Amino acid sequence: MQETAPQYIARIQSYLGNDDPLAVLGETAQVLKSLLQSVPEQVLRARPAPEKWSILEQAVHLSDVEIVVGFRVRFVLGAENGVPIVAFDQDRWQSAFRYNDRDLRPTLEAFQAARENNLRLYRSLTEAEWEKYGMHSERGKETVRAIVNLQAGHDRNHLKQIREILAQGKAAGR
Repeated sequence: MQETAPQYIARIQSYLGNDDPLAVLGETAQVLKSLLQSVPEQVLRARPAPEKWSILEQAVHLSDVEIVVGFRVRFVLGAENGVPIVAFDQDRWQSAFRYNDRDLRPTLEAFQAARENNLRLYRSLTEAEWEKYGMHSERGKETVRAIVNLQAGHDRNHLKQIREILAQGKAAGR
């Protein structure tokens, strides 16, 4: 059964809890790099199940989402409240952009550079800017604060999934 938008938001926000989203966003690139530094290519690219993404696909997804979220925040900040925020189909992107054919190192470098740039922006925002909002095509009204909080929970969700795949590989003797 497909998750509803409120179910997705609740699940993703549960990964953040009461933690500072900027602190979480600030550590993700290094955590990801540390987790993946010595993972063999075949493990990076192996899917744990046909319908589940590989570790590499998840890393590329995080990098692409960083670009998308950075754009969305800038779009909301540079427009009147209520500007439309268009959703994207992550599975279509994964397929169309051949995530599993990418190389890990440049993916992590791109992710880290985009993340650092976005964090500089987020840390410069005024309270009024944090409360500016757009209308997401699937989730409805989203303030800049809500977008950033969701992104931090999203990071933790994918780091959890990557750790689970790595643990399965160790249990299988890889």
